[in-house]
Amino acid sequence: MPRKVRKAVFPVAGLGTRFLPATKAIPKEMLPLADRPLIQHAVDEARAAGIEMFCFVTSRGKSALEDHFDLNYELNATLRTRGKSDLLALVEAIQIQSGYISYVRQAEPLGLGHAVWCAREFVGNEPF
Repeated sequence: MPRKVRKAVFPVAGLGTRFLPATKAIPKEMLPLADRPLIQHAVDEARAAGIEMFCFVTSRGKSALEDHFDLNYELNATLRTRGKSDLLALVEAIQIQSGYISYVRQAEPLGLGHAVWCAREFVGNEPF
C-alpha cells in the first residue's frame, strides 16, 4: 500500500547565476512573481497537494528565504494594532509552523543530486 507523501524538499542552495546581477543581493527564490516570491508559489502548491513538512536545502546568503516563512512578532503586532486584519491574515498564512520546517545547508554547490542528498536525514525512509 503506498504511503502518503507528507514531505517536500526544496533545493534552493544554487548561486542564481542565470539571474545576475539581480541575484547578487537577493536569493533567486525571493525574486517576485506577481505579488509573491517565487518560493512562495512553490510552497503554496506543495501545501495544496497535501505536503505537511518542508525542508529547504540552502546555502550562504539565503537568510531572506528563512525569514520569509518565519513568524515576525513585530510585523504581526503592528498589523493587529492598526486593524489591518486582511494583511495580518496574509502574513500569517505564509508562516510555516515550528517543527514542520527545516533548513539544511549545502556547504558548496555540488549540484542538484547532492542538494537532495543533503536532506536525507529529513526525508528518512519516507516518500517525498
